[in-house]
Amino acid sequence: MDKSRQYKIFSDPVHGFITIPKGIILKLIDHPYIQRLRRIRQLGLGYLVFPAAEHSRFSHAIGALELGQRVLKNLREKDTTISDAEVTGTLIAILLHDAGHGPLSHTLEHTLIEDFNHEMMSLKIMELLNKEFEGELTTAIDIFQDLYPKKFLHQLISSQLDMDRLDYLKRDSFFTGVSEGSVGINRILKTMRVFNGNVVIEKKGIYAVENYILSRRLMYMQVYLHKTVLSADALIRKIFERVKFLLQNGAQVNIPSKSMDYFLSKKPSSKKNISFKMIEHYMALDDHDVFICLKSWSNSKDKILADLTTRFLNRSLFRTTFADRKHRDSMLDDIHLKTKEYLQKNGFPNDDISVKFYYDADESYSEAYKYENESIWILDEDNRAIEFSKAADTKHIIALTKPVVKPYIVHLKEISS
Repeated sequence: MDKSRQYKIFSDPVHGFITIPKGIILKLIDHPYIQRLRRIRQLGLGYLVFPAAEHSRFSHAIGALELGQRVLKNLREKDTTISDAEVTGTLIAILLHDAGHGPLSHTLEHTLIEDFNHEMMSLKIMELLNKEFEGELTTAIDIFQDLYPKKFLHQLISSQLDMDRLDYLKRDSFFTGVSEGSVGINRILKTMRVFNGNVVIEKKGIYAVENYILSRRLMYMQVYLHKTVLSADALIRKIFERVKFLLQNGAQVNIPSKSMDYFLSKKPSSKKNISFKMIEHYMALDDHDVFICLKSWSNSKDKILADLTTRFLNRSLFRTTFADRKHRDSMLDDIHLKTKEYLQKNGFPNDDISVKFYYDADESYSEAYKYENESIWILDEDNRAIEFSKAADTKHIIALTKPVVKPYIVHLKEISS
């Protein structure tokens, strides 16, 4: 028998050739719910700043799956007892961890569904797939929810050093060209082991972990929270807010995507439950739905909607101005007045409600290492697990545990802030 036919190989520019055995995992990869991730950008609107950042959630899911295969193989080699069923369950959970992402990844996560986060949808999708595949995902679901007795398996999916983070840092660094995000993944994976039921890092991996934490900080500052990304995110959310406002006030808005029409017209909430109808429409959405709507709205009869959308499509974005919270709040009245004057001068509606579609105040937040709640543990020579910031030779790590909060305003470039 030709053993090569038992596997499928993916060529990945980040991790090289990825070999996946045929069976339930490959069936899941080929499922429409997972193939949909090919049509969702990993970095949302990051492509507006980094032109090559067009990689998809699908490539990230496959990359995380590969890292999961590597670390499980390594842990088994270190005499950690992991059954074949547990390996499969863990890999399925890693593969499906991002299945619940909506269009443009995080950008519209709280715009389409109230009281929602993508992990809730990922779990619902896993439960639907478990019915479809007659219980083959039961172990994966237990691991995903941290209900499985071997806690370290959940830590590979969700922790300070999970496969999700290790892949997206390396992948996003590669496709944005921001080399500061490059992480020594293989050294981290090779120095992982299980101690007292938890994932720890052998001391020889301490510098790779230090680089990983620093890389997280730099990638947040340079990529994920880049001022132009913040501006683009704010603008597209204002566009969707405008559509909701118009619909609520009885105006006719052409929404060429049936599923997008459902979310904007019905304004569903997941507070009580995520219905099957909600899942069905959500799984029909991807980035294409957003852009076909934007192209339609650029010709809207509503001047504000047409203007905001045209600005977005032509990358005529808002300006982001950082300021401390007190100074930022004191600027808002002035920005409101200047925006009102600009809109009036250019023949746009300029009542107070209309003006607020042209600026927003928010704050960016990043935390490179949450040592108080989700510590990384280093195993020293005396077989003791020590929290990373206490084990590291360099004391600057403790500084990276402090959250960085940066208040900002996004507003028209045409006005001075």
